[in-house]
Amino acid sequence: MSIAAVPQFEVVPPELGSIRYLEHGWPCDLIRWHAHDEYELHLMVATTGKVFVGDYIGRFQPGQFVLTGPRLPHNWVTETGAHEAVSLRDMVIQFRDESLKQLAEAFPEFKNVLPTLELAKSGVEFVGFDQSEAQALLASVRDTHGIARVLAFLRVLQKLHEWPKKRALSSAKIHSTLTGVVESRINDAVDYVVENFAHEISLERMAAMSDMSASAFSRHFQKSTGNKFVDFVNQVRIGKACVLLTETNDQVSSICYAVGFNNIANFNRHFAKIKGVTPSEFRRVVRANLSPGTAGHIAPEGS
Repeated sequence: MSIAAVPQFEVVPPELGSIRYLEHGWPCDLIRWHAHDEYELHLMVATTGKVFVGDYIGRFQPGQFVLTGPRLPHNWVTETGAHEAVSLRDMVIQFRDESLKQLAEAFPEFKNVLPTLELAKSGVEFVGFDQSEAQALLASVRDTHGIARVLAFLRVLQKLHEWPKKRALSSAKIHSTLTGVVESRINDAVDYVVENFAHEISLERMAAMSDMSASAFSRHFQKSTGNKFVDFVNQVRIGKACVLLTETNDQVSSICYAVGFNNIANFNRHFAKIKGVTPSEFRRVVRANLSPGTAGHIAPEGS
């Protein structure tokens, strides 16, 4: 059996500019499990189905508004049989990380939107964003060029930054949003967990490495990352397991030990708690929806 669903890597030619607008209908050959170096702001205009962002699997409907970060795999898979062909399913803006960093260096006022871009590393959904307003914002980028396009794009970023209901989708990218001496130590702890998830990691050891008491480390860690330390470690491990379930044919038991769990029952329990399905079911859904030749459509649920 071949590898289940390694994302195709998409290269966006530099000559297309730092801010690229595109749209397509359905069915369309562009609909596939893929990743690229650019951020992507993705608005679903029509149809329903399953959305895949990193290790997140959910359902989408018209109006879903999502920003994905560089190299975070993603795909929106429309249900077949439930929809007629449509001329406009997706409105998309792609933009480059290096352009934004240069802009932030030149204009300090721009730095206030950087936390939203940091969230995009996990995929961020702007919950409840009005679809007609989102379409108008993206159309303003589509219909302009040069400096006018840059200004229209900055208005879009400002709207996203101001939107109060943001939801991170994937554990494939982990981040901490605070800065300072203590938070720098927490960031180091985050990096350590991400790099050493397969080994035994205790709160007490991490606290000592951060030169804090266990209680202080636990408090600062939750404030910085939004997660309790033990939950964070499990989240990272399950996220890594999702990648292995998606991109390899390794046995579930082998993956369990490879990501740092000591027994299969504990692995299955934490996986189901975080992902809502068993590891085997997660793999089945991925294979059914993202394998070559099926990435553009799925059958409706219950059919």
